[in-house]
Amino acid sequence: MTDVPPTAVPPTDRLLDVRNLTVTYATGAAAVRGVDLSVAAGQKLGVAGESGCGKSTLALALLRLLPAGTKVTGEILLDGEDVLTMKWGRVRAVRWAGASIVFQGAMHSLNAVHRIGDQIAEPIVLHKKATPAGAKKRARELLEHVGLPGARADAYPHELSGGQRQRVMIAMALACDPRLIVADEPTTALDVMIQAQILRLIEQLVTDQDLGLIMISHDLAVLSDTCDRLAVMYAGRVVEEGPAQEVYERAQHPYGKALSAAFPRVGDLSSRFAPRGLPGDPPDPAALPSGCTFHPRCAVALDTCATEDQVLRVAGAERRAACVHVGAPGRPEPAAEGA
Repeated sequence: MTDVPPTAVPPTDRLLDVRNLTVTYATGAAAVRGVDLSVAAGQKLGVAGESGCGKSTLALALLRLLPAGTKVTGEILLDGEDVLTMKWGRVRAVRWAGASIVFQGAMHSLNAVHRIGDQIAEPIVLHKKATPAGAKKRARELLEHVGLPGARADAYPHELSGGQRQRVMIAMALACDPRLIVADEPTTALDVMIQAQILRLIEQLVTDQDLGLIMISHDLAVLSDTCDRLAVMYAGRVVEEGPAQEVYERAQHPYGKALSAAFPRVGDLSSRFAPRGLPGDPPDPAALPSGCTFHPRCAVALDTCATEDQVLRVAGAERRAACVHVGAPGRPEPAAEGA
């Protein structure tokens, strides 16, 4: 929970409004804890953090794609309608026409024994009630829309490169004209040049079609360059949120600073040859530390951090951070390890 509400998007303009979302797996692991997020049409929100921080669980929860036995509480309002209380027929429709997901690892997300065009056409037939011929025509148009020849609709996934397969996944996500795209590590395992092409493509599609975008990544540099706003997650919670460039360049939470410092900067030789890592490992979601969950790894933790949990508080214009040092005069500024 937070002591201040999200301020980036007025309530009346929110395409997606996530309120106090908590996800607990059947094992008892609390993967997402009290997350509040909002996205407007045309807005790009980045979600960053280490592996295991809850990013992908958050993405799956948005469209009820989590395994059976998972406990999900809170609200996920898509155009004002709560996804968590929808009947299954409505959920199936919303998964394509309301919001869709671009998964990481396109080779594993595409069916190896079906042609690309048939896989794109299937949701168009099911959800748009198009004829098979009309759906195949639309599939070719979508491929061209993402920069591939329409003729590639006849190809199988193994006949395409990694970047081409990722473009196919984006075309499939657009098949039923959703208003929100969730991109979970969309450039994983792609080389730098192809990554840049995919990111520019996603940006262009969001702008041209006035979509909402949630992009998930461990790479703050990519998110700060691509997104309008950035939310940093740690141990299932958002610990910092604000304008993307500001969070990347001037993080207020020690974890955000550590993530930012771990990436080399253009023109900064010291960061290139001696990037600063963060000691320790993320906590086990089934056995979280008391107090602020980051305190065992924090270089500026106070004694109270081990016993008192921290909530998001105002850290500047349209910025929030969950740290005892935020807004506390006379206390030391949070700093990355090794700074």
